Formats: sequence, C-alpha cells, structure tokens
Amino acid sequence: MKLLILGGTRFLGRFLTETALQKGHEVTLFNRGKENPDLFPEAEKLIGDRNNNLTALEGRTWDAVIDTCGFVPWTVRESAELLAGAVGHYTFISSASVYNNLENPGIDENHSVNLLPPGKVEELEKEAAAPASYEYYGELKYLCEQEVKRAYPERNLIVRAGLIVGPYDYSDRFNYWVSRLAKGGKVLAPGRKSKKVQFIDVRDLAEWILRMVEENVAGTFNATGPESPLTMEQFLEECKAATGSDAELVWADEEFLLSNGVQYWSEMPLWIPDRENMDGFLAIDIGKALRNGLVFRPLSDTVRDTLEWESGRAAGDRKAGLDAEKEKAVLEKWKERAV
Repeated sequence: MKLLILGGTRFLGRFLTETALQKGHEVTLFNRGKENPDLFPEAEKLIGDRNNNLTALEGRTWDAVIDTCGFVPWTVRESAELLAGAVGHYTFISSASVYNNLENPGIDENHSVNLLPPGKVEELEKEAAAPASYEYYGELKYLCEQEVKRAYPERNLIVRAGLIVGPYDYSDRFNYWVSRLAKGGKVLAPGRKSKKVQFIDVRDLAEWILRMVEENVAGTFNATGPESPLTMEQFLEECKAATGSDAELVWADEEFLLSNGVQYWSEMPLWIPDRENMDGFLAIDIGKALRNGLVFRPLSDTVRDTLEWESGRAAGDRKAGLDAEKEKAVLEKWKERAV
C-alpha cells in the first residue's frame, strides 16, 4: 500500500510510520522537516507546511493518507480538498475532547459534541489562531472532522483518541506516575481509589489504525483503553509492581489536596476531582473499536517500556507532575492532619 502520513515523526506519527514500514508499506512523510528529520531514511520525505505550502503534494497519488497533525479546520480543509482526487482513504486523528456533557460514563460516538458559537471559527481563521492555548481544542477538532467528511463522504476514518501514552510521550502525564512510583518512598495519591482512568499505549493505537486503513474501514471510532475498567488504585499498584518499587501510596482526599494548592491533571495527572462532575471523560465507551479489532498489550509492558525511555531522558522540567519538594510538604501536612 502506498501510504501518505501528514506528520509522521513525533509520537503517534512516529509509531504509525514505524509500524507501516515494518509491514512493508511504501511510506511518504509530509512535514516541515524540523522534528526528528533523520528518522526513517527508508521513507520518502516531502518538505512543506500545511499552513501555507502544500506544493510537494500536488500531482501525486496514494492509496491512503493518515493526518496526525490537523488542529484547525481551515488547514485540514486545504489538505483534504487537495488530496480528494489523489488518495483513496483519509484517516483523521481527532480527540475525545470533542465531547461535552461529561457527567456520566459510557460516552459513545453519538454523544453530543462541543460547538463554537456562530462566527467564531471565521474570527479565529482571520486571526490565523491555532489552539495553542487549547481553549477551543475540542471544538476545532470536531470541525476538522467535518472538513474530512465533506471531502471524503464515504472514505473517511475518524479516530477520537483518548490519552495516548508510552515511549516518546512528551506530555509527561503517564510518565510522571511511572517514574514517581519507580523512585519509591511515600507517594501522594489523589482522591478516590476507585476513580476510573483511561489511556492507550501509542503502539497499540498505531497498530490498530494501520489495520483499519489496510481494511479500508470508514466511520468514527473512540479509541482509548484498556479493554476493562481500570481504577486509579489498580493503575498505581500496577506501576509499583511493574517497576519493582517499594513505594507506599498515601491517599489524600480531594478537598485536602485542592485546599493545599495541588492542581489536578497538571500536577496530579489522570486525576479529576469528583466536584468537577466529569466522570465520563475517563470512562469513554470503546465498544465499537473493540468490535473492530482493537487489542491491548499488558499494562506492565507499557509501564516498563515507558520507564526505560524516561530513564534515558535528560534531567529537567517536565510538563506534568508534582514537584518533589511540594509533594513532601503536602505529605507532611497530611500526616499532621491525621495526627
């Protein structure tokens, strides 16, 4: 199969490219050539910028395209329309962030989505605004989906991914817990032990997407994991076991954490307090993807592989996770409160 990947050298795109090459596909990458340019010498590389220069894509044909880096509808529109007559199947990597009304678990692909107010997309396009602040991330992703569907009404695959984790994940959300548990000692753990969490190993997602593309599947799919419900306690205990850690989990209630300045999601990744009424956000229904062959490797493998990659990174700031000194101070306050 002749496969075009828009992006293809960072995280999910990296593993999509790697998997496609391993399976013997003829891969072309289109990107700016700035992110890991030396990766995949066996792939064809076209240099351009989807924001203002698609010239390298003109006059070419492929069996399928996977769009890993579309964030605003006006740029997705240009690539989708340009490739409409040149590519047989268009896969767009969207996000579960398109959904609204997140109170209840079991959000499926027919759930209501976030919409921009009238005129807002035109205002953003005029300003050439990208969702760097993520203020309209979900809304813009949904509009990107619509552009793909307009250009490929019967030939589109929309993948609404949840939190993607594993090696080369620079968001540091999953990595924080893996590396923190591996260090051992008293580890501050957030809120209810039974709180549900969801994420998917980037390699499992990449392999499933490639199978869907090979089979020319169309439609919209939620794609996260694991297959069975996973609680925060089970996740942290798995991190502890997989890393051979002697860590002691210290569970503090959410009101205590919030009153002591602990930020959920950023400092305590994968934790959303009950008072936010967002139980559906990490309890997405993935039944449709499971029925279409989505499978998962053992969580312990993801933990160990992530730790191996994380241990090779240079020391420095991380995008998520609780500072060691702050954790120590909060643990001391929790101990004093218990006394």
